[in-house]
Amino acid sequence: MAGTKRQQAIRKALRALAPGIPLSDAEAVITLAERRHMKDLPPSTALWLALGSHVRHVHTDYEHLLAEGYDRDAARFFVADETDAVLAGWGCQRSVSEGEDD
Repeated sequence: MAGTKRQQAIRKALRALAPGIPLSDAEAVITLAERRHMKDLPPSTALWLALGSHVRHVHTDYEHLLAEGYDRDAARFFVADETDAVLAGWGCQRSVSEGEDD
């Protein structure tokens, strides 16, 4: 596996956390987890935050709710079940409803 130890750890964490994630989504999540502002976080934490953020922004109505004037916390609340459903579909055993900061 190519890449730095951190990049390898992020990829490994993704395979363990969401084994059924489609390749295009996996690439986007890895890119988010490798962003500079995530570098001080443990790879598994960076990956979880990136995964939740990606699903929320791409696979739910989160952006639409923000555009309609909902604040971040309210929009996250309203898309939590939908986010968890996407994650579960990818084989993820964790839930954003358990708590997440981004």
